Amino acid sequence: MEIKYLLEKLKIESSQEGCSAGGQWHGEGESISSYSPVDGSLLGAVKTATVEDYESIIDKAEHAFLTFRTIPAPKRGEFVRQLGNKLREKKSYLGQLVSWEMGKSLQEGLGEVQEMIDICDFAVGLSRQLYGVTMTSERPSHRLYEQYHPLGIVGIISAFNFPVAVWSWNVALAWICGNVCIWKPSEKTPLCGIACQQIISEVLKENDMPEGISCIITGGSEVGKWMAEDHRIALISATGSTRMGKDVAQRVGARLGKSLLELGGNNAIIVTPNADIDTAMRASVFGAVGTCGQRCTSTRRLIVHNDIYESFTSKLKKSYSQLRIGSPLDGNNHMGPLIDTDAVGKYQQAIIKANDQGATWLVEGGVLEEKKFGSACYVKPAVAIIDHNAPIVHEETFAPIVYIIKYEGSIEKAIAIQNEVKQGLSSSIMSLNIEETETFLSHWGSDCGIANVNIGTSGAEIGGAFGGEKETGGGRESGSDAWKAYMRRQTNTLNFSKELPLAQGIVFDL
Repeated sequence: MEIKYLLEKLKIESSQEGCSAGGQWHGEGESISSYSPVDGSLLGAVKTATVEDYESIIDKAEHAFLTFRTIPAPKRGEFVRQLGNKLREKKSYLGQLVSWEMGKSLQEGLGEVQEMIDICDFAVGLSRQLYGVTMTSERPSHRLYEQYHPLGIVGIISAFNFPVAVWSWNVALAWICGNVCIWKPSEKTPLCGIACQQIISEVLKENDMPEGISCIITGGSEVGKWMAEDHRIALISATGSTRMGKDVAQRVGARLGKSLLELGGNNAIIVTPNADIDTAMRASVFGAVGTCGQRCTSTRRLIVHNDIYESFTSKLKKSYSQLRIGSPLDGNNHMGPLIDTDAVGKYQQAIIKANDQGATWLVEGGVLEEKKFGSACYVKPAVAIIDHNAPIVHEETFAPIVYIIKYEGSIEKAIAIQNEVKQGLSSSIMSLNIEETETFLSHWGSDCGIANVNIGTSGAEIGGAFGGEKETGGGRESGSDAWKAYMRRQTNTLNFSKELPLAQGIVFDL
């Protein structure tokens, strides 16, 4: 489908203003251009926010919260249900735009929109389950319980690799909790953000809801700084690199605000002698090359036991030789481009570092010819054999490079290698041995927020809380009880007697 037709269907102008509360667009800042990594074409230009634009958005969000917080949670759930239905209607268009602007495969683009639909469905059910806890008071004729209240304005800073899904994870939960949201999408995928705002603005209008419930502010890192330092924003949910997350955390922490951080991953698959080799190989290939290695859960390390090392690497090399690289809109291709030439440069730097640190290549990488692919963003997926102590192995390279590390001995040895990096997002073990898998899942096993058995490191479902430990930031989004991050907890004690007994047996008589 032609991009011009897609933009028309999603109500995006070729020269678009990038700030909105509801459906009213403005933006007086500089213009940023969105080029497709698929073929290098110019998709559109977006006017970014000025400080004045930002203040206008904040003002509308503050006023909207005063109304939105009074609406019962199930009614807010109905609002989210309607968003899910709108996404169903627009799934094909939005999924294709994700592929064009971000460069992931069409199937992954459509899958990302399905993830948005799924979290809306999850949040609708949750809107009737925002439970508290009742405790037994030590004082007679007293009731003691906890309840949750909305925070206010939730600020969302998202990354290019999931340009629409991460927004939906946050807003679906934030909205049923009674918050309003301000979103700064990645400046590398601004049109995806604008498309989402256009979709939600239809729901706002149809329900006569305040426009400030959903706001978008397009711009560079300066917008993120404004949000992080703004005491009017109760929670900042930021997804991106560890470097970015540390900066956000410092700025939010300086004002004692709340932050929810989803940062870098350096994810490993442990392949033991008891693994099903074919399953392990398929999980490893998809984990390493899916989304061109640009998922936070992409597989970066393969920790393979010496006993099966030769057979596994032989199958892996054969699988890589069968990969087809090209336009992600062609369903026959397995891997599309990196997001831009800056990402290509970092990919090349990582290969140089790996060479300097003793890597040998099972599958050699390299940049593919621009004339053949129409874009300078296509690269070869690479597989390096390297020591686990090499510094490059401890870094996150957002590209299709995976490092193979050989281990000998017990499963504890493999787990120790997995856990020695600073990041702690996703992990996986391939084994049919229950002793190995249970050890991996124990409290002395994987130190990651996600630990999988006989599946890869990527492809999390929305029903489980998503997030990681250590330099991944400690945040949790999406399913389970992640909704609690978007609310403030309050303890309540009710005295329904005419006496005033004090806790701990303290006596105070007048």
